[in-house]
Amino acid sequence: MKVVNEGEKLLRTDKGFAQKARTVNGRRWAKLNLLATLVRRDLEAQYKGSILGNLWPLLNQLSQLVIYTYVFSIVLKVKLKLAGFPEDSDITFGVWLFAGLLPWSAFTSGLIKSGVSVVGQPNLVKKVVFPLGLLPLVPIFTAFIESSLGLAALIVIVAVSSQKLNATLCLLPLVWIPQLLITAGLGYLTAGLTVFLRDIPQTLGVILNFWFYLTPIVYPSSIIPEEWRSWIFWLNPMAAISEVYRDLILLGEVKHWGEWGVATLISAAIFWGGFAVYRRLRPAFADVL
Repeated sequence: MKVVNEGEKLLRTDKGFAQKARTVNGRRWAKLNLLATLVRRDLEAQYKGSILGNLWPLLNQLSQLVIYTYVFSIVLKVKLKLAGFPEDSDITFGVWLFAGLLPWSAFTSGLIKSGVSVVGQPNLVKKVVFPLGLLPLVPIFTAFIESSLGLAALIVIVAVSSQKLNATLCLLPLVWIPQLLITAGLGYLTAGLTVFLRDIPQTLGVILNFWFYLTPIVYPSSIIPEEWRSWIFWLNPMAAISEVYRDLILLGEVKHWGEWGVATLISAAIFWGGFAVYRRLRPAFADVL
């Protein structure tokens, strides 16, 4: 009888754990569905009523490509060589530049909009049942999806120019992990701090300007002094991410495995720290707004 009672007790406990697990999983799926809905609505709302609609992000990226290619390749005569591409061609420099710009554009666009995501939605912040952890993620995923249009265009251009598609394209989802982690981590940090310090968005703009030119995007990393080059790659995750994009899309081989791994670890630490700050500040959002 004692064994039966113990068995029934364990069975009831297991059922309780199973029910709790189903509840937790259900909440997670509900949040993911809500996040997908919010991102879709954000994409639809940004260019609602315009003739070209969601093609505008692609046109904006291509305009950046044309401007930077003209300034650096035609005016400043910056040339480089890539295996499988025409030697010293403006097209070669253009695709190399575009490959580095793609992750940076998604990073800065998502981060800047994420920083004001909480102060821009006071009605949602004051709703008790709304998961505030989703607000900074919406503009980040919106910017990431918009950059995918430029990525598709780049892959087509590379295929036409080099007459091949590299198998390393299959590894792109792995480099998206540190890219999204660092963007989300800094997005959580800036979104939480902006509620209390409204100078954060302007400060962020200045920091990103410096950060851009400290990252070898519009210039080859080979021109960085040797004593500084390792510091740039090991301490600047966006430098490693941009170079790995070029490795995977243009070269068909990964030359920066170590930098990629360190960038992933740094990005994970930034995400954890940014989210911890956001979660700590979150209870006071409704009172301040």
